[in-house]
Amino acid sequence: MESIKFVLDRDPHEREFHQAVSEVVESIQPVLDKNPQYRREAILERIVEPERVIVFRVPWVDDQGQVHVNRGFRIQMNSAIGPYKGGLRFHPSVNLSILKFLAFEQVFKNALTSLPMGGGKGGSDFDPKGKSDNEVMRFCQSFMAELFRHIGPDTDVPAGDIGVGAREIGYLFGMYKKLAREFTGVLTGKSLNWGGSLVRPEATGYGCTYFAAEMLATKGQSLEGKTCLVSGSGNVAQYTIEKLIELGAKPVSCSDSSGYVYDPAGFTREKLNFLMKLKNAMRGRVKLYVEQYPEATFVPADPALGYNPLWNHKADCAFPSATQNEINERDAKNLVGNGIQVVSEGANMPTTPDGVNIFLEHRILYGPGKAANAGGVSVSGLEMSQNSMRLNWPREEVDKRLKTIMKNIHKMCKETAEQYGAPGNYVTGANIAGFVKVVDSMIDQGVV
Repeated sequence: MESIKFVLDRDPHEREFHQAVSEVVESIQPVLDKNPQYRREAILERIVEPERVIVFRVPWVDDQGQVHVNRGFRIQMNSAIGPYKGGLRFHPSVNLSILKFLAFEQVFKNALTSLPMGGGKGGSDFDPKGKSDNEVMRFCQSFMAELFRHIGPDTDVPAGDIGVGAREIGYLFGMYKKLAREFTGVLTGKSLNWGGSLVRPEATGYGCTYFAAEMLATKGQSLEGKTCLVSGSGNVAQYTIEKLIELGAKPVSCSDSSGYVYDPAGFTREKLNFLMKLKNAMRGRVKLYVEQYPEATFVPADPALGYNPLWNHKADCAFPSATQNEINERDAKNLVGNGIQVVSEGANMPTTPDGVNIFLEHRILYGPGKAANAGGVSVSGLEMSQNSMRLNWPREEVDKRLKTIMKNIHKMCKETAEQYGAPGNYVTGANIAGFVKVVDSMIDQGVV
């Protein structure tokens, strides 16, 4: 077993990063054993070290004239197969460990799409919640005033993530355009009027659902009639629910930091439209859903419980779409005990290692985030292609390409797992397939 002691010693406090590295290292042992060149080339030591880490201060002024200072980051992890690609996250929890884990995962996720994209991630500990549009604009402009010198359409192409939606992307792009004096596809997730792609907001949720459908197809089943638990209420959760409804499934839950809603009758298009209005326009909390639809139940968040009761309802499929480590070992046991057949991760690393082990032991169809939620970055890559060609593809074209990419990712993960003696283990399949593509490219390009 390859040791990651050198990672623990070098970065002792980066818990989330250690978790991401450990999962990959555990999966790739057979590859390292078959390819002694990888050890001679110190591939493992090289791939866990970012090519570049940029940290900077972000001063901004609120509406009362008070100056605030946040910290900005960009982790440029690996560019072996293309420009750095990965989102920007604005959330109080953002720190170096979380962004390094996200950037590390992004490297392999992007490799699985077969599009020419490296891996990166960035963001700030700024919290857009409760801020006025002008405050968010001033923050974004200050953030981009430093970041612009480190990114570009052939260097590093950021996108949105938690806390960075269409509003923030617009403000960031406007400042980049002013400072760089060029109109180019340097950010993805842009508005359709100025270079965005159809299906980009929906892509992660749609892709996660397509991946679940592909896993079920291996058992001769489909999503039709399946009861589905969904966490989160942002873009990923909203469009996961939308695609589940379209495919005949019954999504019954959503959540935010205040708690979760359980609607045993299932979401309809009308209910989903209300949820979207509530979260996107009103920026409200999910508990207001219950006021509109009193047959549903709202359960307040209670961290002292040690588990999340959202994952303790009878269902067929689970789509964790909120944040990292939202499913622990007890949650995983509750899901298995309540009849879950499929877990398809819309968020990045939402299941703890102990939880993952429970799913694998019980042979649940488990799609890890680096495979299941690759739809978002896939359509970001398609947006980059459209920008390069100065054209826009119709919705049907983008959705068709997304579905094909997710089908190919599933096939690659499934076949790689079988090749390395772990049939049905999508974690092993995803990690090995992504790893081999990246490290072979690194070796081709020399020690740089």
